[in-house]
Amino acid sequence: MPASTASEASPRKRRPYAPRVPLAERREQLLDAALAVIVSDGYDRVSIDAIAKRAVVVRSVVYGAFENLDALLNALLDRQQARAFERLLETLPDGAGLSDPAAFAAETVRRMSTMLREDPDTWRLILLTPGTLPSVVRERIEADRERFRLRVARWISVILADRQDSEFDPHVLAHALVACAEHFGRTALTDPDRFDPLHLVGQVELLLRAVWPARRA
Repeated sequence: MPASTASEASPRKRRPYAPRVPLAERREQLLDAALAVIVSDGYDRVSIDAIAKRAVVVRSVVYGAFENLDALLNALLDRQQARAFERLLETLPDGAGLSDPAAFAAETVRRMSTMLREDPDTWRLILLTPGTLPSVVRERIEADRERFRLRVARWISVILADRQDSEFDPHVLAHALVACAEHFGRTALTDPDRFDPLHLVGQVELLLRAVWPARRA
């Protein structure tokens, strides 16, 4: 069979074509693709090839936007932190709500529940971390977790300052509260029907009111 005929019978598969777009827009597209890969396939399946395939571009397009996979994952964490983790930090009081910390903590849980429902993929990135988590991601998440714990500990210290609860250790309590919040966050993501959010908020308020009664005016 003539070469030209064989070529026509079996046309060469074309490589994905990525139209030129502004670099900032391309970065966002690739970060979206990386998040989609992580959510659907897990961290152990995320790679430059997997991200390029999800974004329907060639590897060179990914490398044109990010130096390597670690740089891309760091950028993804930066973006998701800005979208969600900072919102979580802002739910903690800066002097407000200290007269009734149990009620304020319950309101914080309610806001957290809302955030989980509004942006579950971001919180899967933070809370559902497997053993195969890349070290660059693990280090970033743990650093953010520690920053959140310190913020909680400062809040507890202010509450306890004039309550003569010298036996309480704010840092131990902060670890306990953050661990509980993460547990229920993971439960909300993996088994959303297990606990009704309003019931959970009420239980948190009852529990913490036993520790920190509302301050009398």
